[in-house]
Formats: sequence, structure tokens, C-alpha cells
Amino acid sequence: MPDQSVVLFYSHNYALWAGDALKAEGVGYKITPVPRQLSSECGYCLRIHCDDAGRVETILKTKNIEYDRIAAAP
Repeated sequence: MPDQSVVLFYSHNYALWAGDALKAEGVGYKITPVPRQLSSECGYCLRIHCDDAGRVETILKTKNIEYDRIAAAP
């Protein structure tokens, strides 16, 4: 899906906290399993619209929520 990005986290707790932070800021997201192309580890990521990536990065940094990276969704 070319119009989507995924936010990858170090643990599922960070993904859940990030979901709460994005919801509070009115940013749309969906919690999904991490695509195997991006990580072989079991876990969750947030799927967001690619246009929201900069805003999401700012929110996560402001809230001190650690994340690995934001990548294009496969």
C-alpha cells in the first residue's frame, strides 16, 4: 500500500503507548503485526498514512515514546 507507512517499535508496550498518544492528537492509525519483510521478530507496529509521518514523529518525540523507525509499508 504505497500511501501507508509503518512505525516500528522496540516493544509492544511502546506501540500501545504510541497508539494512545496518536489517538489523543487525532491522528488515524491501525495496530497491526510487523510485516515479515521489515522484521523477523514478533511484534506490533502502527500503520499510518504516509502524509502523517512527520507529525507522528513529532508526537512520539514530544511524548518520549521510543520507536525504531518509520518505513514505507510493504
